[in-house]
Amino acid sequence: MSSVYTAPVQVLIDELGRLPGIGPKSAQRIAFHLLKASEQDALKLAEAIKEAKARVRFCQRCFNISEHAECELCADHRRDPAILCVVEEPRDIVALEKTREFRGRYHVLGGAINPIEGIGPDQLRVKELLARIDDENVTEVICCTNPNIEGEATAMYLARLIEPLGVAVTRIASGLPVGGDLEYADELTLSRALEGRQRISAS
Repeated sequence: MSSVYTAPVQVLIDELGRLPGIGPKSAQRIAFHLLKASEQDALKLAEAIKEAKARVRFCQRCFNISEHAECELCADHRRDPAILCVVEEPRDIVALEKTREFRGRYHVLGGAINPIEGIGPDQLRVKELLARIDDENVTEVICCTNPNIEGEATAMYLARLIEPLGVAVTRIASGLPVGGDLEYADELTLSRALEGRQRISAS
């Protein structure tokens, strides 16, 4: 069955529909909004996407997004290198930094263990994490993965790997809603969760 839209419009809708959280109806609304916008505004959006893809990379140490080989947080010598906060995605770092409670360094896994979607430890930056623990003399790893099934499974997996190394493994405390994401939590909730973090037992 042929599309009711002309080919360029349908391609735009299809591409927008591939974005996370954007369903078919939302993709149509965004597409028609862009078509109604001035050519200058539409081109500004296209240029912003192009510029971000060209200039932004992953930090070679923590895998946060950065314009340079090393992100600003890793390059900040005032931060405590002995405490490593492990998160799923770079956007989680933004949420935690808003609390102004954490002064250590970060490590971005690039997701969480999710067998249903075929994501196992090998698809995450676990090997890089273990290498950093050894190279940087880390004494505590805080598991700040999301408080859902996948995040909890990832935290427990990391605890089983890291505890035998003689490194304390802690988990952010309750206060975050189960099934929620860090990026949507307010600063006070995240601050209390960080302050009340608890040691994880792998047994």
